[in-house]
Amino acid sequence: MTRSRADRCETGAFRMWPPRRSAPPVTAKLPNLQPNCRTGSHDRSAAGSPADRPAETIECSAAGLTPQSASATSLTPRHSPSAAMPQPSPPTAPLPEPSAGGESTVAAVAPPAAPRAGAFSGGNDGDGHVAFVGAGPGHPDLLTVRALERLRAADCVVFDALVPMALLERLPVEVQRVPVPRLMTGEDPGEVAGRLLVDLARGGRRVVRLKGGDPGIFGRLAEELAPVREAGIPWEIVPGVTAALAAAAAAGVPLTSRASASHLTILTGHEADEKSVVLDFGSLATRPGTLAVYMGVDQADRWAGELIAAGMPADTPVTVVSRCSWPDQEVATTTLGACSAAFLEHRWQAPAVVIVGAVSAGLATHASSPARFPSVAKPSLPLAGRRVLVTRPAGQGDDLAGTIAALGGSCLHIPALRIVAPESWQRLDLAIAEVGTFDWIVFASVNGVQGFLTRLRGAGKDGRAIGTARLAAIGPATRQALEAAGFVCDLQPGVFSSEGVVEAILPTFRSGRILLVRADRGREVMRREFEAAGHDVVEVAAYQSQPAPPLEPDALAAIDRESIDWITATSPAVAESAIRMFGKRMLSWKIASLSPVTSGALAAAGYPATVEAAEATGRALGEAMAAFEASLEAAQAPSPLRSS
Repeated sequence: MTRSRADRCETGAFRMWPPRRSAPPVTAKLPNLQPNCRTGSHDRSAAGSPADRPAETIECSAAGLTPQSASATSLTPRHSPSAAMPQPSPPTAPLPEPSAGGESTVAAVAPPAAPRAGAFSGGNDGDGHVAFVGAGPGHPDLLTVRALERLRAADCVVFDALVPMALLERLPVEVQRVPVPRLMTGEDPGEVAGRLLVDLARGGRRVVRLKGGDPGIFGRLAEELAPVREAGIPWEIVPGVTAALAAAAAAGVPLTSRASASHLTILTGHEADEKSVVLDFGSLATRPGTLAVYMGVDQADRWAGELIAAGMPADTPVTVVSRCSWPDQEVATTTLGACSAAFLEHRWQAPAVVIVGAVSAGLATHASSPARFPSVAKPSLPLAGRRVLVTRPAGQGDDLAGTIAALGGSCLHIPALRIVAPESWQRLDLAIAEVGTFDWIVFASVNGVQGFLTRLRGAGKDGRAIGTARLAAIGPATRQALEAAGFVCDLQPGVFSSEGVVEAILPTFRSGRILLVRADRGREVMRREFEAAGHDVVEVAAYQSQPAPPLEPDALAAIDRESIDWITATSPAVAESAIRMFGKRMLSWKIASLSPVTSGALAAAGYPATVEAAEATGRALGEAMAAFEASLEAAQAPSPLRSS
């Protein structure tokens, strides 16, 4: 039976994210698209190459056309993909290369590869550049736009313990991550960090010194900046949201008030011993206004006692915000006279900000023990306060991360696998050379789509080479990768698995050629079932996955500080690598599995899954975790009283 179907069109040069001096251009793995192209319908039975076959051509304009895709197992009529694809946004690449361990992470200062294209403003290309960037109080969403641009354009990022790993995940994969080195006795931490910045910036590298909050507020900026200035290296300061502002927002209190607080004073509760000028507590105690005390929990007996002795009333309201914007954030109130004992009893975690003054009156109870309040900025959602360790490869798992965030949780992304090129491209290249002869091309993952398109373009081909072959994707993310590249996905099974693909494709034709694009290893279900049905199956590897390298002790310690609640496992290979990386720690975490096959691998290794997704999607996995947490909450809720 002769089938006549519209061929695919692809664009010529896809317009990339516009390059800027402050950020490198984003590279996207997309096919060549042209503003105007022609699509033709070809008869599969016609002899010769697709270009030789008779074609009824139609104009494909650059506006108004969007790709269409099939839902469930049904096949839909083809529509030409849009010739004018939407401009991609720059990647926010959740990529967890932790502070130690991973290809782009170093534990000691080592020169990275040659500086990437683009430069910060100021200075010559050979001078290098240092940007002191404020990371905000903790949550990556509180980073400024300029700070994000500087991070994306950096060659290396120097960070310390107050910078959350979730923020480092957003760095491009090629950025070198350099933790501030541990100090020897007698060394000044600011001077050590400053010398490190100079060493890294020499040779034209763009260095970001990422500091919690705002770099100029209790961040040793003066000490770190001095060596950079002396070396004549161009520098800039990118302000960040300082902890006092974020803490006040989290507590729902203003820092100033026309009625009671006409000034704001930010002070440290832990002054340096060598300072010649100390705080004037007499002035601070008698002026109407608000005090925001940084690093003040451990020294509360000293500064609170000084303020009371200088005349500030002991019943002055006090609000403490611990770990502002982090998943385990706490907000509580007490009074100036009781705060020292309260802090000693409750041991709030650092970093913490103490807000002293009448602005806290709306929350304060003036009791001897603090009253705790949920964060005003944190809604009551199933995953609120839960920390999820996502183990998918770098650049993947956005659907899962988005679902977790929408349900109130936060993610730490540490890939358990690395995606690299296969050992040989030969089999894939041979398949691409005869790609027009296949009836179906089945993609088992997003990585398979990317690898296939890279080699297709490298061979000087575009979508026309595929001819009338139908395209199948194992799940929604793979389908979206095809559509983003300008292709129509003919089939996505109702069940997102190898078995689902087989069940959907087998009824569509009796015998033919099928190309399976997949990883170098994995399940053999599709090949086995298609061959058993009499089809000619060609199986090619478009990529290979490798276990991530072991984590250094410092990285594991940082993970322990993150207070992990959940870890995800999205494939047997991911589960195996995660167990190797985290070991017995996983026994204290809840484990979320993406599929029955993954759950089986976990159970066989002695790490049974806590929940399993209803379907193999990131959204379903996030919802499974939320449902489990909601059930725990319901089980712990007190039973309503019943009348007899």
